[in-house]
Amino acid sequence: MKSDAEDRQGWSVLLRREWLAPLAVLLGGILLHSMNVLMLATVLPTIVGELDGAALMSLPSTAFLASSIVAATCAGLITATFGARSTYCAGAAIFSVGAVLISFAPAMGWVIAGRFVQGFGGGLIAGVAYVLVRSTFPEAAWARVISLLSGMWSVAILVGPLVGGVFARYGHWRGAFVAVAIIAAVLTLGAFRWLPGTRPTTHGRARFPGARLAFICAAIASASSAAVTSLPLAKAGLIALAVVLLAAMVRLDRKAPARLLPGDAFSLSTPTGVGMWLVLLVAVAYSPLQIFIPIFLQSLHGLDPLSAGYGVACASLGWTAASIAVAGAGEAWHGRLILLGPLTMAVSLVAAGLFADSAVPLLYLAIFGIGVGIGVCWAFVAQRIMSGARKGEETVAASSVPTMQQMGFALGAALSGLVANTAGFAIGLPHEAMARVALVVPASFAISAAIGCAMALRLNALAGR
Repeated sequence: MKSDAEDRQGWSVLLRREWLAPLAVLLGGILLHSMNVLMLATVLPTIVGELDGAALMSLPSTAFLASSIVAATCAGLITATFGARSTYCAGAAIFSVGAVLISFAPAMGWVIAGRFVQGFGGGLIAGVAYVLVRSTFPEAAWARVISLLSGMWSVAILVGPLVGGVFARYGHWRGAFVAVAIIAAVLTLGAFRWLPGTRPTTHGRARFPGARLAFICAAIASASSAAVTSLPLAKAGLIALAVVLLAAMVRLDRKAPARLLPGDAFSLSTPTGVGMWLVLLVAVAYSPLQIFIPIFLQSLHGLDPLSAGYGVACASLGWTAASIAVAGAGEAWHGRLILLGPLTMAVSLVAAGLFADSAVPLLYLAIFGIGVGIGVCWAFVAQRIMSGARKGEETVAASSVPTMQQMGFALGAALSGLVANTAGFAIGLPHEAMARVALVVPASFAISAAIGCAMALRLNALAGR
């Protein structure tokens, strides 16, 4: 069979002339989206200093995340209505417009608005990228392409702070966003030129999913509020409300003629439904790394913010290295790697807690292991979600992968705050008290990874039928 021959060619299968340009466009879009998350963190203090918006400092990131989740959720429906290439071009163009807004911002409110626009464009880019992987490349190459897409987040760790830092150092933070706007505009032209044209799969325009989007926005607002609320009971209530709102959205979506998510979303009897659970759970387990581990490194080991940030980058490097290393694994290994992923994450999260106050190299090794865990399983879980889609739902199934990833990160951020506050976290804690919190936070998220192991077993059982 052709797919078997392509699989035996390994990575060279992606070097075909007709696939190089589309692959470059897809990788460029993910890199643009991911590096802007880190670039803003670098230039934000300079922006706040010039525009005097310290009280609004968290809102640019919140606006970006919220609109990104909404866009990723709608990516499947928009793609089915207008086609994948048109949706990708629109996402890149919207991203460019958002960057222009920020570059001319006279006040902090403009920065927040620009980040909201950028987030929507980036969400479309990330969501439709998986759709284009499915429609552009043979199934034998999906795991390798998805591994490369994941690897762009590691590249962004180096590029994002570097770009932002260079412009901020010389007092030209606006120039960073001008450069981003130009790159996004070039990406738009490249996508129109090189991405394959795909026809819409729906007849006419789908009805605007206002009620479902309202549930999603309310859930994001609830989870975001939980992240900044100090009272543990209030945090727990807001997180529970967010989960209820998301469940209500899924139930409403199943009855809609044009769905945002697959009709079997979160079902335990189909590969797509179980795969979505697994993506959500490993994303939740991964999330404490971004928020609390840098604080623990600074407080317990006296590292400066930059060193702590690059210490946490070990997880992204582990994700990329592992996903590329296993991308060519044979079919017989896919199920084993799907189980090995969350299992490695569970062990590494417990180790990160135990080594939090030990030698830094041991802690870095545990952080690296968390990334390796998600890396070895990610592409194969995504492949199961995409290949197991019901007829007519291939597009929304593919776009659901980044949607579940973003939702998992958002829920995980709120949950990590709840766990940390319950454990007594506060800035300036004595060393022993901070070490106790540093043990509890990552170790608690091993529960999410352990449930992910159960989902992996279920996914493998369904694949064996």
